[in-house]
Amino acid sequence: MPARDSRGRPGLNPGRRNENADFTCIRCKRSITANAFGTRHRNHCPYCLWSRHLDDEPGDRQSLCRNPMEPIAIEVRDGGEWAIIHRCTGCDKIGVNRLAGDDHELALLAIALRPLARPAFPLDILDGARGGGWGAVP
Repeated sequence: MPARDSRGRPGLNPGRRNENADFTCIRCKRSITANAFGTRHRNHCPYCLWSRHLDDEPGDRQSLCRNPMEPIAIEVRDGGEWAIIHRCTGCDKIGVNRLAGDDHELALLAIALRPLARPAFPLDILDGARGGGWGAVP
């Protein structure tokens, strides 16, 4: 019978990696060091910012999903700290990861600016709002 954690869930499989082990990015295939300023449980690539669905809780490495997680947005927290919002390509779970000190700034900006570059609706409909009525822009 497999070992269980304090919540009665099965423990890590013997083949699973140490939570702070170096890894190869699931997306861009670069070798990634686990030791980076600003993170204790790194599982995202500092170059392309993709991740792997490893955790049920931060750092527990208990997820059975293991699918790639796409960086979809940036969260700006109180105090100005940025975090990457990921969506799992397998189960659609949304997760948030703190930035690491070596995360690629242009990749972060590309994600942060994505709503302006590819808005969810046509921006020309905003011009109609200038004429008055509901949603009018002064």
